[in-house]
Amino acid sequence: MSNISIFGLGYVGCVGVGCLAQLGHRVIGVDPQQTKIDFINKGQPTIIEEGIADVIAAQHAAGRIRATSSAAEAIAATEVSFICVGTPPTSQGHLDLTAIRKVAAEIGNALQQKADRHVIALRSTVLPGTREEVVAIIAQISGRISGQDFAVISNPEFLREGSSVKDFFKPPYTLIGSDCAWATEVMRGVYSGIDAAFLTTEPKVAELMKYVCNSFHALKIVFANEVGNICQKLGIDGQKLMEIFCQDTKLNISKAYLTPGFAFGGSCLPKDLKALQTIAHDNYLQTPVLEAIVRSNDHQKELALQEIQRFGCRKLAFLGLSFKSGTDDLRESPIIDVIERLLGKGYHIQIYDRHVHLSRLVGANREYILQKIPLISEFISDNLESVLDHAELIIVVNREPGLKEALLTLPKRRPIYDLANLGLNRSTLPALSRDC
Repeated sequence: MSNISIFGLGYVGCVGVGCLAQLGHRVIGVDPQQTKIDFINKGQPTIIEEGIADVIAAQHAAGRIRATSSAAEAIAATEVSFICVGTPPTSQGHLDLTAIRKVAAEIGNALQQKADRHVIALRSTVLPGTREEVVAIIAQISGRISGQDFAVISNPEFLREGSSVKDFFKPPYTLIGSDCAWATEVMRGVYSGIDAAFLTTEPKVAELMKYVCNSFHALKIVFANEVGNICQKLGIDGQKLMEIFCQDTKLNISKAYLTPGFAFGGSCLPKDLKALQTIAHDNYLQTPVLEAIVRSNDHQKELALQEIQRFGCRKLAFLGLSFKSGTDDLRESPIIDVIERLLGKGYHIQIYDRHVHLSRLVGANREYILQKIPLISEFISDNLESVLDHAELIIVVNREPGLKEALLTLPKRRPIYDLANLGLNRSTLPALSRDC
């Protein structure tokens, strides 16, 4: 078991004191407010939260928790410190890191008197790059070396008010953002009694995760409310509809469609999204989230167009034309809008898609592509080698078996813009130049 100090005895800190002690650790709470210190030293919580009063009382009685205002005392008696102080918004919407910087300075001063290694876990919700600032403050003040004498890791919390004690012991996962192997192993020991996967990642990924999670939760709430409003107008039980919706864990409540990449298209998503918006409009309902989806999707196309132009190449090879791999469906394919604009700007374009053969296209599929790019036959080829030979820049649109291996073994290296998440962006291909 570890000796742990927790800086900040507010919501996250108080829960941490009690729950880490219940795991068997000896925990010291640190706070400048004497009232909070007195609460902990009397075996009482500093917050109102289901279950926390019993936890704090039991662990105080067991002699595993206490509190102090002295950072030096806490650092001297512990091997791991959690920073759990508040990061309130400023009037401009940024984070006020005053408390974070103050605690970092206190820890730096205390480490001057300590020979043993120390791990600092940044538990407060902070923006990417904050951990680096904390490292710099501690290193400058203490004179110690980061990664050798001390380490700062990012360890965001996923506690919901009202169920924080349960969430502490059964989180979705324990996330550690670390660039220090020994510090990661220390934290693995701290959380060894937690019923959850122990995940490690880059510090900045961990720092951003809480914001992404909470933003997605907010999006889900607003989406469900907009659907509920539509259901109410149509005399449909919205609760029942969403209950069935959530039972689809293959597509709806899953990792499906949650990989960053290019825009969506095809014959279903754009059409059905527009239909749902029309239903809302016909019933005099505003659906700002649903209406923003198309704008966001169009913006993703614009970003791709801008990135292609930034390469400075005039001869382009597009590998993929259909809206997704394994199909010849060109309807609402997002890359077609990009190609159409590039042709209008005078770019020389060749396209290869193993599934798209103009002679076989019929009906709405054929009409769509001929309307968008009337002379498509001049730009599309069934010869991959000739398309690649033409290119100064290769744009990968769709995933195809063997495509990654083929591109990695090209005799002539050229820049690649990877929209299909094959791992072929410029950073993965050494000795590539932007020059065309």
